[in-house]
Amino acid sequence: MGKEKNPRRVAENEAMAKTRMLRTSPQKLNLVAAMIRGKKVEKALTDLTFSNKRIAEDVKKCLQSAIANAENNHNLDVDELIVAEAYVGKNLTMKRGRPRARGRFGKIIKPFSELTIKVRQVEEQA
Repeated sequence: MGKEKNPRRVAENEAMAKTRMLRTSPQKLNLVAAMIRGKKVEKALTDLTFSNKRIAEDVKKCLQSAIANAENNHNLDVDELIVAEAYVGKNLTMKRGRPRARGRFGKIIKPFSELTIKVRQVEEQA
């Protein structure tokens, strides 16, 4: 009497990784995610390595995790992987403030976001 195995959230030829609590706004993170969508994983890793965006290092870490999941958990071939999806969501927002002139209060909002990357194995055409 054991529990049934959970069904997979992704297809048989896919793997995913999710990173939560990234300290940047979803809008800025989406610029970096758009940079790697649909690319082969080697090209995406190269683009992230040489990107000037601060958050690109965290996106690269998430992509490497998705690649490792594909290789180790789902037995997919790393050389045939592409970034199928890379999407961004909101997370919590820290509210901070700063005293301003004449007794006012300047609101400072520090957003967090989350990133989901799915990689898919596609057979190369010869």
